[in-house]
Amino acid sequence: MSIIYLIGVVLSVIAVLDILKKPISLVGKIITAVLVLATSWIGLAVYYLYAKDHLTDWFK
Repeated sequence: MSIIYLIGVVLSVIAVLDILKKPISLVGKIITAVLVLATSWIGLAVYYLYAKDHLTDWFK
């Protein structure tokens, strides 16, 4: 297992746990978690750099 793959898995798990703590609807949590997991590094970058602060506005 490469170190880059392992880092990606750890960051993905942390991102999903962070998504599950957000005060948004269950559907919003599922959609966001699936998108982050399905898009790998691009999804992680978009989540941490932009979407993390805007999720509560998008999924009220």
